[in-house]
Amino acid sequence: MNIKPLKNEKDYEKALERLEVIFDAPANSPEGDEAEILSMLIDNYENEHYPIEAPDPIEAIKIRMEEMNLKQKDLVGVIGGKSRVSEILNKKKRLTVDMIRELERILHISASVLVTNYQLSK
Repeated sequence: MNIKPLKNEKDYEKALERLEVIFDAPANSPEGDEAEILSMLIDNYENEHYPIEAPDPIEAIKIRMEEMNLKQKDLVGVIGGKSRVSEILNKKKRLTVDMIRELERILHISASVLVTNYQLSK
């Protein structure tokens, strides 16, 4: 096992190639340990060099709805009537504190994601 910090794209690519070779190594074996360490180094490099922006609150709601196989009508009663749900999901109106509480409870989306500011549609 010859593991070094990932300092550039070349190091990153080599680490990915090596991880692909040893990915299915048994746990607690030398190659399994190497795979675990490489995974952490790769994850760290990706978080630093390829950060993923968190979606805005409405996109987060839509993503979670898709994951849970929910339709717009399923939020009626949770955040208001049919027209209010449409206004929220089309960014015509902002989420209220009560809506955020209910969405956090129903969709299990952190309130910290839902309170993030976002641009309304015109």
